[in-house]
Amino acid sequence: MGRNNDRAKSAAGDGSRNRPGAWSAYGKLVRLFRERAGLTQQSLADAIGYSIEQVASVEQGRRPAKAAFTAAAERVLKAGGALSALQEDVDRAQLPAFFQDVAALEQDVVSRFAYDQLVIPGLLQTEAYARALIRTHFPPLDEEIVEQRVAARLARQSLLTCKSPCPVFVFIIEEVALHRMVGGTQVMRAQLFHLLECRRMRHVDIQVMPNSRAAHSGLNGPMVLLETAERRRFVVIESQGVVNVRSDCHEVSEFWLQYGMLRSQALNAEDSADLIERVAGET
Repeated sequence: MGRNNDRAKSAAGDGSRNRPGAWSAYGKLVRLFRERAGLTQQSLADAIGYSIEQVASVEQGRRPAKAAFTAAAERVLKAGGALSALQEDVDRAQLPAFFQDVAALEQDVVSRFAYDQLVIPGLLQTEAYARALIRTHFPPLDEEIVEQRVAARLARQSLLTCKSPCPVFVFIIEEVALHRMVGGTQVMRAQLFHLLECRRMRHVDIQVMPNSRAAHSGLNGPMVLLETAERRRFVVIESQGVVNVRSDCHEVSEFWLQYGMLRSQALNAEDSADLIERVAGET
């Protein structure tokens, strides 16, 4: 019976080389704990409320486990936190490869300052907005990849709430991003109201660079400034799927000075909220 149920042994396929190492490591742990508990894949699936296909896919490293899967598996398999310890790596592996190192660096920040020109920044995106953006990728992504990247982007948003004390987040967003109808009117209206909810967090500051500010130094491109717990500073520049991380102290200092100027030129937090609310009402 175990041989019939344990589908993980049979459909590994040729794609195993392309699977993220974190998914494979997680899957091997699930299988180890399951076999120690004397459970088949079917019995584990029944116990945690998932299909046997989902359990098999996770064990094979073909599909990433979501937090709900991990919580249920931890409880049933008495894994002692081993699976939960890998969840962050599993989530990060769903991100595009070029961004994974930056996502790892973000885990240790005490402050994160960002300037975005064209779209709402990923940490502030709703699920529908993120999905609409990711689906614009060309060449088109497989739908499963789209959903994985959406899930990873949403999981990454735990940066805003997971630590105590929370890091300080500052977002400067160009006003044009508020008017771009990503995903359509309803999606954009929900996104704008989500921004207003996010700004209510005491450690999150959202400023809008108004269209009336005709020219400023930020027009050279977006940037993210990171400061770690060890007070190391980095600048992250991303464009067209290419990420450049700079850490030279003199170079980084210039970016921080530039960001300070941008903050002084943008609307303050209260006026920015008024503008966002006004645009949402007109959308």
